[in-house]
Amino acid sequence: MNNHSYIEDLPTLDSQTAACEINVLHEDRVRIARAGLLDEATADGLAEVFQAVADPTRIRLISALMQTELCVCDLAATLGMSQSAISHQLKLLRTLRIVKYRKEGRVVYYSLDDDHIRQLYQMGLEHCLHRITTTEAK
Repeated sequence: MNNHSYIEDLPTLDSQTAACEINVLHEDRVRIARAGLLDEATADGLAEVFQAVADPTRIRLISALMQTELCVCDLAATLGMSQSAISHQLKLLRTLRIVKYRKEGRVVYYSLDDDHIRQLYQMGLEHCLHRITTTEAK
């Protein structure tokens, strides 16, 4: 069985783009990819999480919270920012369940919501450090 379909009417890609030199469709691979493809709602949710952690300030908040739970005052002092700015960032991170809080008397302590956030942060950091190391080695 031939699992290749040639597509003649695809636009040609410019020579700087890493792309196939012929237009061919690998139907078996497309079937596999489609079987594991995220639905739009899930993709939107995942994109929101990645957007939230795509901000350097929020990454630094997560970095601080990787060490210990902290209140807004502690986070403001740690990052050298206003409490208002910290609260604004924490609101988004809370909405996406990246951080959680607990109240002790009149103080509200923030921590990472669960171990998945720790793993996501750690994997992203390892990838970043690997990229830097690989680039420096060249």
